[in-house]
Amino acid sequence: MKGSGRMRFRCMKGLLVVVLGAVAACDSSKPQPAVGGGPIPAELQMGEAKFTASCAACHGPQGVGTSQGPPLVHKIYEPNHHGDAAFQRAAATGVQAHHWQFGNMPRIETVTPADVDQITQYIRWLQKQAGIF
Repeated sequence: MKGSGRMRFRCMKGLLVVVLGAVAACDSSKPQPAVGGGPIPAELQMGEAKFTASCAACHGPQGVGTSQGPPLVHKIYEPNHHGDAAFQRAAATGVQAHHWQFGNMPRIETVTPADVDQITQYIRWLQKQAGIF
């Protein structure tokens, strides 16, 4: 009896670890890093460079977020919820905090609408790589 009781305890303990791991993996409030790790297509490399120069300080490398700003590679920013025009407005006029607790985003004076188009294409590619859409 003692042996079977220990075995049952070990099985229950293992099951608890698996369940807790699955719950943590499904937490959508955490950034979802880009998957695949493949090379960035040549036509998106300028967008990546512009993102790195103007956006990554707050939104993190590859848009995964930082303590300064939210992840853009996240289901909240998929095209049906935040279309491409939302990125243009955010850069041109700034954004009042509404999904996250990072504070307001200031307008980004160093980017042009053409820059934002390239940055948005890069972000959309990262989102696709992460399986967001």
